[in-house]
Amino acid sequence: MKKITKKTYLDWYENMYFWRKFEDKLAQVYIQQKVRGFLHLYNGQEGILAGTLHAMEQGKDRMITAYRNHVQPIGLGVDPKRVMAELYGKKTGTSQGLGGSMHIFSKEKKFYGGHGIVGGHIPLGAGLAFADKYEGKDNVTICFLGDGAARQGTLHETLNMAMTWNLPVVFCVENNGYAMGTSVDRASNQSDIWKLGLGYEMPCGPVDAMNAEKVAEALDEAIERARSKNGPTFLELKTYRYRGHSMSDAQKYRTKDEVKEYQDIDPIKKVRKKILEEKWASEDDLKKINKKVKNKVKECEKFADESDFPDKSLMYDVVYEQEDYPFLSHKL
Repeated sequence: MKKITKKTYLDWYENMYFWRKFEDKLAQVYIQQKVRGFLHLYNGQEGILAGTLHAMEQGKDRMITAYRNHVQPIGLGVDPKRVMAELYGKKTGTSQGLGGSMHIFSKEKKFYGGHGIVGGHIPLGAGLAFADKYEGKDNVTICFLGDGAARQGTLHETLNMAMTWNLPVVFCVENNGYAMGTSVDRASNQSDIWKLGLGYEMPCGPVDAMNAEKVAEALDEAIERARSKNGPTFLELKTYRYRGHSMSDAQKYRTKDEVKEYQDIDPIKKVRKKILEEKWASEDDLKKINKKVKNKVKECEKFADESDFPDKSLMYDVVYEQEDYPFLSHKL
């Protein structure tokens, strides 16, 4: 397993705190109508990404996820200013403003979305892994999905194929307790989602995803299994989201006491506590990191605010080839 050191924890703290504040800023500008459409925030689930990035080989391994997807590309190295600009619909965004909140993408950084259809990306994750195996590469694909997507038929078809073809893929269910507003307990008679892997004899198990170190340990084992040509793994990462399913969610399905219970085990608080206990940094050192993070978020907001919207003709350029459809006008 990759060693978890003082530097690991300090990097985790700065990155996780930045992801949290980045999402907080998006919530703020959404209310100001600078970001339109849907907005699904990652607050509370940062331990998953921190642990996963530590275990995977960045620049080599691939990642694919659903629509709660703003901070994953940032963690993989995409400029956060471009991510925020994408949510603003600006031409400096990762997809020139045409993808928006649910469809961040970066082939360069091995991030393959950002997908709005629940469960629709799961077979794509297996497809990426199949391509690597076919081409003789030792890359691994990390495929994240929500607890709601775990009830989709496409998951079972994909698990079956992944085992049949011995694909180098790790399926990670980010179980934050609710599929929109429906609790896991109400969605199925089997609330231990990880047990779905048993039906395919796939290595599987639960992980305390409010703890970045435990995520790193579990992902390290699963990634090594895949890279060693020993097939896929199915993990249930037990986490919690502090905000609603999306910004339009009134959250009437859960109590304030429940949210408070999980806020007490905030993954960022755990990292912070470990740093202070080990005397790897002082309170003043962490305050400096906090200030650095907040300034970085401000830079992202400024960049997005000052960027231009794409020309309307771009909508035609990315759908049609002018040579094939010469009758289309590019001037609106």
